[in-house]
Amino acid sequence: MEDYQEKISLLQEMISFALVDGELHDREYDFIEMVSQELEIDKETFLKLFDKKAEKIAIKDEFSRICQFYRLALLMHSDGFLHEKEQIKINEIGINMGLNPYAMKRVLHLMKNSPDRMVDGNVLLSVFSEQHN
Repeated sequence: MEDYQEKISLLQEMISFALVDGELHDREYDFIEMVSQELEIDKETFLKLFDKKAEKIAIKDEFSRICQFYRLALLMHSDGFLHEKEQIKINEIGINMGLNPYAMKRVLHLMKNSPDRMVDGNVLLSVFSEQHN
């Protein structure tokens, strides 16, 4: 992660995505809070993000875009409910990030069929790199 504003933008995008179904579930909040701790964002700043309108900053490198897509996919599964609005929104976000729609679809399928809804990092990267060939 390059700078502080990028980290804030990623968290704001996650918060906005979590609210797509009209409700912020406890498990979604906990997941976003855990990501904010990993990004070393203090608790006060994190809480203020729920009051701010998301300010988009483009993610420059593909690896970071794939990581953010995967975070959003994990967030989507964190409450135990797959809402249609979330599925539509995650595809929209991924396309806007410039990710391959077929790779996104495959990753989401792998997650759906995984008992813990997780995909190994090497598998995740290989799915996206296959699409380059």
